Amino acid sequence: MRGTIVKALSGFYYVDVGTDCEPVACRGRGKLRHNKITPLVGDHVEITVTAEGTGMVDEVLPRSNQFQRPMVANMDQLVILASGAIPVTDPFLIDRMIALAEYKHCQPIICFNKCDLEPAEDLVELYRQAGFQSFSISAQTGTGLDQLMGVLEGKISAFTGNSGVGKSSVLNALCPQFGLKVGEVSEKLGRGRHTTRHVELFRVGGGLVADTPGFSAFDVEQMELIPKEELERTFREFHPYLDQCRFVGCAHVKERGCAIRQAVEQGEIADSRYRSYVRLYEQVKARPQWEK
Repeated sequence: MRGTIVKALSGFYYVDVGTDCEPVACRGRGKLRHNKITPLVGDHVEITVTAEGTGMVDEVLPRSNQFQRPMVANMDQLVILASGAIPVTDPFLIDRMIALAEYKHCQPIICFNKCDLEPAEDLVELYRQAGFQSFSISAQTGTGLDQLMGVLEGKISAFTGNSGVGKSSVLNALCPQFGLKVGEVSEKLGRGRHTTRHVELFRVGGGLVADTPGFSAFDVEQMELIPKEELERTFREFHPYLDQCRFVGCAHVKERGCAIRQAVEQGEIADSRYRSYVRLYEQVKARPQWEK
């Protein structure tokens, strides 16, 4: 029988087999451990169901993509939740997740929650100009939730964002029956408490959505690195200029005759996006080869 892992917890993999029944609680076959294969939420798997209604994961089918943080596979979309209100999201966190999604051939969607407190119109427009689907929503008032629901239709999506931006609140607003635990934002620290302890896929309308643990600035520094030779391709607004640099193999950091830097100076590429690129480039350049 074939299905999709919708939750992994305490050594069990809960597999949705596409019926009206509850997901099948499965253990992994020993051969998976032997082959160093760890099933992930989002994996399409072959399972054997026992007479007692439990099962065994026999095989993990080939993945279209795989993320380390959050630990998910086969994502069509990465819904990046940010906030212009407490806690204010550092644009670098957004850009870091966008770059990773692009590298994994996963569509990034940027949503600014808490628009009832701060609409973040400038940031919404900045990411639209960069070529991404970007809009404001409010889990409190319902603004923009219809648009978000339409984006999720027929897709497997992961929700991610720094703690406190309201991932669980948004999911509760989309489907109140979930009743996901929501943490208060610490005014002193300006960040939320981690309320989601594991990754789980939920049915939302006609799609599947993963609510994932929030990532902090420290976690971002530990995220999977994108090879510096491929990093430029993860910034969509760079694409028209990549063949116009004076030197082949231009890193777009300090080189003379760099078309990317010229586009930034002329306002054709947002300065904040370019600074995120340079920061990511310097990070991967500084990381020891054995860590890469």
